Amino acid sequence: MKDVMLQISDLTVHAGGKQILKNFSLEVGDGEQVLVTAPSGTGKSTLLRCVLGFLTPQGGSIALQGVSVNDQSIWSLRHRMSYVAQEPVLGVGLVRDILTRPFDYHANRELRHNLERVPDLLRQLRLPQEIAEQQIDSLSGGEKQRIALIAALLLDRPLLLLDEITASLDKDSAEAVFTALATREGQTILAVGHHANALPKADRIEMLSVNHDAAGDAP
Repeated sequence: MKDVMLQISDLTVHAGGKQILKNFSLEVGDGEQVLVTAPSGTGKSTLLRCVLGFLTPQGGSIALQGVSVNDQSIWSLRHRMSYVAQEPVLGVGLVRDILTRPFDYHANRELRHNLERVPDLLRQLRLPQEIAEQQIDSLSGGEKQRIALIAALLLDRPLLLLDEITASLDKDSAEAVFTALATREGQTILAVGHHANALPKADRIEMLSVNHDAAGDAP
């Protein structure tokens, strides 16, 4: 029996005068890779924002490794999560600077040796080694997604949150991402996507019930 990594219970969220999520519950076991699917604009990104503590739900609860996500705990809990957005904002500078910058912070310094994995991760995700010397603003959307994923993987956080991370990738590049994630032994993943092919090697796929009053308006 796996320990519970993430427990979401009866989550209800209102935004813009509309109900986005209603009584949504989900349990993700330690080391489990779970995909939540639903059409665009029906609350998938909202769900991740709640887990990250960026949005406060009107009802229900979220717990990470048994600790309730709230205003008092969220700052410490974010050190247990990594997040890759559909359109990641990476800032400015060289790619190598973006990858090394997190390890300048005290909380991550002991993991600085993980930067030795960068060349291998670039190969796994079908990116050229020389991309490390490119400016971030010169990258395509798909390249930014994969660099953001590498940055997240290097931090070795217990929970990896993924929002449509292959939306800008061609078939071969997307398959490389899926393979890299599938080989992350023990990595807990909560991914959201429009279809089951957003994480085809997931251990489990859950459907997010659509609130038709909110469709098209969810953050």
